[in-house]
Amino acid sequence: MSDESMAVIAAARRDWKTEHLESYLGSGGTQGHIVNVSDIGGHPFTTTLLLRYTGRKSGRTIITPLIYGDIGGEVVIVASKGGADHHPAWYLNVRESQELSFQIATQAFRASWREPEAVERARVWDFMTGVFPPYVSYQASTSREIPLVMMTALEPIERFTA
Repeated sequence: MSDESMAVIAAARRDWKTEHLESYLGSGGTQGHIVNVSDIGGHPFTTTLLLRYTGRKSGRTIITPLIYGDIGGEVVIVASKGGADHHPAWYLNVRESQELSFQIATQAFRASWREPEAVERARVWDFMTGVFPPYVSYQASTSREIPLVMMTALEPIERFTA
């Protein structure tokens, strides 16, 4: 997908993402965990989490809402950026971050992470395209391999705040 096409999609979804994040944080996670993304090819009941990490350039704490899946107790997120030709900033930050945490509904955790490879990656990718079918077209629109991040909860922490 061209950066121009991605910019159009990003502009259309920006308000939705901001409102979603504010709702998720403002409610302590009682709202925002399950969203309807059928208008963009997803499912009416799609699970989302909040990912908290440190900006690699700014050093500030950033919270990003993302669709997730659960495979064998590991939480999976997809660095798709709508099929753009470059990785999303959150992924680049995670790759360089010492601290990573996520919140699902009202439960937050400090986490470790890894990227699946080879046969496991193919299995996880297939699972995640079932969670959010547009990932298939996102991958088809770019030459980069869209990264998958698998997180393991290490310990419970306080819920995220704005």
